Parts: sequence; C-alpha cells; structure tokens
Amino acid sequence: MPADAPTPLAPTQDELDLLHYQSRIDRPIPPKIPEFSRDERLRHVIFSRQFSADMLDDLAETADKIRSLSKVRSGQDFLINLLHHKRAMLYFTQPSTRTFLSFMAACQILGITCNEVRDASTSSETKGETRFDSIRMFSSYFDLIIMRSPVARLAEACAYLMNDLSMSGNRSVPIINAGSGADQHPTQALLDVYTLQRSFQFTSPKDSPLGTRFDEVRREHPEVTRGLSHKIYGFCGDIGRGRTVRSLAELLAGYDGVTLAFVAPDHPTLSLGDDLRARLLARGVRIFEVDSLETPIDGKPLIEQVDALYMTRIQKEHNVAADEASFAAIDFDRYKLNRGLVARMKSYAPILHPFPRDQHFGEIPPEIDADPRAMYFRQARNGMWIRAALLAHVFNVDHQISRFYHEQFGAWEPNGLQRV
Repeated sequence: MPADAPTPLAPTQDELDLLHYQSRIDRPIPPKIPEFSRDERLRHVIFSRQFSADMLDDLAETADKIRSLSKVRSGQDFLINLLHHKRAMLYFTQPSTRTFLSFMAACQILGITCNEVRDASTSSETKGETRFDSIRMFSSYFDLIIMRSPVARLAEACAYLMNDLSMSGNRSVPIINAGSGADQHPTQALLDVYTLQRSFQFTSPKDSPLGTRFDEVRREHPEVTRGLSHKIYGFCGDIGRGRTVRSLAELLAGYDGVTLAFVAPDHPTLSLGDDLRARLLARGVRIFEVDSLETPIDGKPLIEQVDALYMTRIQKEHNVAADEASFAAIDFDRYKLNRGLVARMKSYAPILHPFPRDQHFGEIPPEIDADPRAMYFRQARNGMWIRAALLAHVFNVDHQISRFYHEQFGAWEPNGLQRV
C-alpha cells in the first residue's frame, strides 16, 4: 500500500455480524424467495416481493373474515383459541409504536402469548452476546420471532440462520421482518396494499341493488375500475430513505398497467435509488421522477391524476453532516400537502401515510384529517387485521378461519366485510 494511501476503515460490528451470510445476502431477491417458503406457504417474511398478487388477495380475504368474526362473541372465542398454544417474541431494537402495537394486537386476536425485548441494552448483548446467539436463544423459548432492527438485512440473515438450524435437525422458528434498516418493511407494504384493496372496492354500507358507491364514482370518473391494476400511484417526500416506499412500490409493480410517480427533491439522498429504479424498469413498470406534485405528466398536473397518494415525512434522524448544506437549499414546502392541493385530487383517491407524521415538517397538516380520502388512521388499524391474517397463514390456520366463518355466516356478509 502506498505510504500516502488512506487507512482502510475497520468493519463495523453490524458488518461483522452479517459477514457469515454476506454471500447469500448479496444475491438478487428472486432466487432467495423459495428459501423462505415451506410447503407452498411462507415460512419467513423478509421481502415484500414474497407476496404475489394472488397471495395478497388471499390474505385480504382472511383479514376481512377475522374482522367480521371479531364483531361477534362466538367469533372472538374461536379466534382467541386458534393459536393459544403458540408464543411470539417481539424483538424490537429500533423505536416503534404502530408496528409493535399492531403486531401485539394481531397476536392477541389469535391467542398468541407475547413477550418483548425493546432495548438491546437490557439484554445479554451488552455482555458481548451476538445478535445471532440472541435470536437462537429466543427460538428456544418461542414459536415465532417478529423483529425490527436499525441494521439492514439483519432479518434476512436471521432467516438464513433458522434455515441452517432446520437443515441440521435443530429447533427453528419463523422470522418476520417488522422493519430492517432502510431496506425493507414488508408488513407495512402489506397493510398499505390492504388499505388500497379496500379503497378500490368502492363499496359502502349504503350500497343496494338500486345504486352503489361504485356507480357514483363511475359517473364522475367513467374510466375508473375496481382493483389495484391500471392506476397511477404517487409517492411524495423522502423516497431515497423510505423503506415503506421501497416495499410498497415492489408490491404494486406486480399489478397490471400501473404507473408509479416519485415526487422528491433532486438530491441523491432523497430521490429514487438506482437499485429500485432498475428493478421496477426491469419489471416493465412505467415510472416518473419529478420534483413537485404540480409537475405535468402527459400534459396534466400529477396531483390531478393520481389514483392514490402516499405521503412520507423527511427522515431527519438519518441526516448526515455531509448533506446538511445541500438540504438547506431545498424548498421542502413542495413536498407537503395543503387543502388547495387536496381539492384538486380525484374524489375517490385515498391519501396514505406510513406514520409517524412529523408535526414540525407538516407533510400532512391536521386539517386534512377530516377529508374522506384521508385513509392513514384506517391504514394503521388495517395493519392489525392484515398482520393477524399473515400470522394465520404462517401457522397454517387460515383455512380453519375460512371454514368457521362460513359456518357462522353462510352466504351472508356482515357490514364488517364490506370494504369501505
């Protein structure tokens, strides 16, 4: 090495932890997906691309049935006894409110007993125990590990650990990725899609043979169709660091004729990443990258064209000193909603947000909350139901839910099943 060459940086502990699995982690996603399934059923949930469009429909149907059963005492009793013999560890070493509570509630609906570690400083990791030893120890006591970590790819590496244990005849349990660094958040994408599925059914409790909400929407927008295909989805805000954006975009790419429009500052940290762009283009998705919701696409402002708008906050906690000066020159007001912009949106277009909402940045001001298109609080509640459906799938009891539902309700669908 030349005398004036910089000294190589020592690997971080995070990098050392993942080193054993690096060759598997570095592969493209498609060949990995079969490794996380068993008997044509998800074993580990690591990437959003594990969910096919058909599987998303099946999970939504299960979630709808769980919602309906939860409204009656017999259904509650059935659900809470379904997995009462199972135990789950919620290993959340990154701050979380909605994801943690949503998974906790989903487990409770199905009778799963939960324990938690939410601060690694209270665990044996402070004594030098590796994360992987911690995960293997949890697998000795629990039947499922739901994990959220600031370390990208850690959940994936833990899934490989469990697979290796299984192959050697040792105890192995499913891993569910509840957020892994800035990389993937598959179950957030799952609840986002579920919210869109319910929105684009265009149903209402007031629907009747004489008229439906879909009829009303079609009178104003004759081109609209039910379902997620053939729609324009807008993503606005911190696109580059938004793992929820990445995961949802990957899922929507599986539907026919979708257009994805990414609205972000022209900045390498905040704009669409090269890797995600390449994957979307390789799948034939029509994409646009613009710096304002007002930017014309095909001659018309984007805000007036989107069928759904996904807002995100600017993730200031990830800012580094090198970006601060360039961030100061950005007009971030271009990435905030206001009443004027919302008034120009299509009358049916849902507004989503993964939360938390930043009250200081103000990407969605509170006065928009009362708009019927504001779906973000329903979106959060949807997470509880769809995550319960996912747990039922992983533990192979979704068919039992379907049978019990039809025994209870037959052909009748209570209001809880209507997608509004």
